[in-house]
Amino acid sequence: MTKPRVLIAEELSPATVEALGPDFDVVHCDGADRAALLPAIADVDAILVRSATQVDAEAIAAAKNLKVIARAGVGLDNVDIKAATQAGVMVVNAPTSNIVSAAELAVALLLASARNVVPAASALRNGEWKRSKYTGVEVADKTVGIVGLGRIGILVAQRLSAFGVKLIAYDPYVQPARAAQLGVRMMPLDDLLAEADFITVHLPKTPETIGLIGDEQLHRVKPTVHIINAARGGIVDEAALYRALVDGRVAGAGLDVYAKEPCTDSPLFSLETVVGLPHLGASTDEAQEKAGIAVAKSVRQALSGELVPDAVNVQGGQLADAIKPLVPLAEQLGGIACSLADAAVERVDVEALGEIAHHDVRVLELSVLKGVFQKLVHDPVSFVNAPVLAEQRGVEVALTSDTTSEDHRSLLRVMLTLTDGVTVSVAGTVSGPRDSAKVVEVDGFDVDVPISEHMAFLRYQDRPGVVGTVGRILGEAGVNIGGMQVSRDESGHALTVLTVDSAIAPDRLEAIITEVQAASGKAVDLA
Repeated sequence: MTKPRVLIAEELSPATVEALGPDFDVVHCDGADRAALLPAIADVDAILVRSATQVDAEAIAAAKNLKVIARAGVGLDNVDIKAATQAGVMVVNAPTSNIVSAAELAVALLLASARNVVPAASALRNGEWKRSKYTGVEVADKTVGIVGLGRIGILVAQRLSAFGVKLIAYDPYVQPARAAQLGVRMMPLDDLLAEADFITVHLPKTPETIGLIGDEQLHRVKPTVHIINAARGGIVDEAALYRALVDGRVAGAGLDVYAKEPCTDSPLFSLETVVGLPHLGASTDEAQEKAGIAVAKSVRQALSGELVPDAVNVQGGQLADAIKPLVPLAEQLGGIACSLADAAVERVDVEALGEIAHHDVRVLELSVLKGVFQKLVHDPVSFVNAPVLAEQRGVEVALTSDTTSEDHRSLLRVMLTLTDGVTVSVAGTVSGPRDSAKVVEVDGFDVDVPISEHMAFLRYQDRPGVVGTVGRILGEAGVNIGGMQVSRDESGHALTVLTVDSAIAPDRLEAIITEVQAASGKAVDLA
């Protein structure tokens, strides 16, 4: 078999290729060179980039086999996530790879700003000994305001607590009780601005956070305040910060990020009170290695058909251990249900019952949709574009869960409502030490049949000789029956479910339907 091709479009840690392993054909190009990128991406299954390569709609359209875009870092400004989702391409990043490096750099900027490290060092290099000019301030006993108490903000708080500071924070999504456990007091942004001696920003860049600290906010701070931004450019208004520094309303600033990058000509760089760095937050050997290894593992998972639950454009939630064996089951049940349908699908209902209902089960809805649409469309279907396909076709989707399940510890049921008003319902579970998948219910008929690559479902009025007839026709066709189960209802209707070792040819299935006078017969191939 041909190995999947992986394009590395920027310089990454050697550990990245090692983490991919020998199962991939790895090729390289300069992703910043558009003329080199577009032909190189045309036939690859995955592309790994940092921040210099623009993986936009044009690049995605040129990549006919692309399944994964992997950003070895956190920010995704250079990836068109909407276009990727539309094309069914998974987008992954390494959201925790650089958090330690970013937190440490924020602390470094804070200390450098407090002690005038950069201008003092520069003066010394120029032969000037200016001890009195560059008197700084101690961090101990000061109040540090953390704007954004996420993963990096928490790391900054933990590190600064050793300096004997008072920690306050603003973050509308963090509960005060959680912050109190970290020794941090939560408060509104305006109160933080007025109280803090140091302000350090650790928020994502969104429409709501752009310009969050602007001219109005910088008129509320202490004139002795130092402002640190190692998060994203634009959260602190750079023009407003420059005016505040020139006017003496802000004592100093440490910046690693800018509204437009690369940035080499900001008026802020003319001020000795500003420590400016060229976006070095993730620029450590350790962070680059962690990022490369993380996205390499995600690429391996995705190209092997596994779900990457924390992919940026897969809304599957956290994948608990109890849910993992049900992900392939959900896809299989979706495929079986769709194969049994005789009309177009109008609505998909997914029910998660029993112990699994204690967990986040959103991924099971995705997996069911993937199974359904693999039977309905010719284009590739993935965990990424399955919800898009449902929306485009006007298919309603609903997911419900209930901790009650009478007969099984965990049960997953898929019900399709068709355009002719008919419903198709299939339920399954996993059991045993290997979590073997099986079908346990079809349209109200109780069964217990292991799921196989090749299955058949027959409905008929129960009478003697049917099983023999089915066996004879399949035997003559050279199709071996792996298992068979008959289920009957009180009115004498019967459902037979077969697992077979090879696909049943359409003419053989039609012969079975005719001879047993079946109301319906469906062959289901899940390979």
